[in-house]
Amino acid sequence: MTLLYASITVELREVFLADKPQAMLALSSKGRVPVLQLADQVVDESIDVMLWALGQSDPDSWLRQDLQSQTLTLIAENDGPFKTHLDYYKYWDRYPQQPQAFYRQQGEVFLASLDRLLAANTFLLADQPTMVDIAIFPFIRQFAFVDKLWFDQAPYSHLQRWLDYFLKSPLFLGSMEKAAAWQLGDRPRLFPSPTKSSNIH
Repeated sequence: MTLLYASITVELREVFLADKPQAMLALSSKGRVPVLQLADQVVDESIDVMLWALGQSDPDSWLRQDLQSQTLTLIAENDGPFKTHLDYYKYWDRYPQQPQAFYRQQGEVFLASLDRLLAANTFLLADQPTMVDIAIFPFIRQFAFVDKLWFDQAPYSHLQRWLDYFLKSPLFLGSMEKAAAWQLGDRPRLFPSPTKSSNIH
């Protein structure tokens, strides 16, 4: 979403993590996506890809310096404790020590804190999107769709509104193009595709 927002074109190589290509592992031994290969470095953390892209172009000031501390705190909580609760909730059959509802309740602590922030602002930290919204949105989307019926009736009306906004946004829809898994020798596939307008703000 950040690459699309920043109007940065890259060669996209779709991979399935169950069958990781050697070319990807040669770039990053972590074996996780995304992996961004630049001329002078390899960037293999989502947050670092976002920061690099926003360093190239940030037309709507997503990278708010006055919100940097709050942004980093929220992302750390999302990527740490909440991501753990999300994994246990989503794949609860792998963790039979507790029922699924127990893991959901643990994740709800973060949901409630986000809902309180969204009661004060249209977006998490301001009245326009910033980097933290884009960093956290995919994880809330995953949590919500484990049981969307439950999420839609849960007492988080501000978070529901926020999630619905991003689910319908051109940035999200434009970033969800389906692609076949990349194989050595394939013709380069550009993202965004040349036929797609890059002016999606």
